[in-house]
Amino acid sequence: MIPAWIRPLFVLAALYDIVLGVVLGLAFKPIMNRFGIVLPNHDAYVQLPAAFVVVFGIGFGLVAAAPKARRDLILLGILMKLAYSGVVLAHAAAGNMPVLWVWFAYADLAFLVAFVAAWRALGPGEAPRPA
Repeated sequence: MIPAWIRPLFVLAALYDIVLGVVLGLAFKPIMNRFGIVLPNHDAYVQLPAAFVVVFGIGFGLVAAAPKARRDLILLGILMKLAYSGVVLAHAAAGNMPVLWVWFAYADLAFLVAFVAAWRALGPGEAPRPA
């Protein structure tokens, strides 16, 4: 049985990452200027990570559709949220991280905790099927 809160969690995570990735990928210049963040010397330094965030959002949508069957994607989501929040919050603790990225790190930290709870609540994953 799949706990009732897991599907809505991953729908929310999918929407969050897809919207965030699209907005940052398309409008990073005015956003970064508004927060006083120095623009990179090439747009792809922001657009590629933004595209990866969209890809993860699609993955979270796949988890929402079939949480037990896509439990492996939850583990990738845990690692992604850990990587982002860990790196950003470590730099924030050192006092050299723009606040814009710190807000997203706290959101990802909350998702990280929820993803770990979902991963554990779903129990062992399904055995791999032969190709």
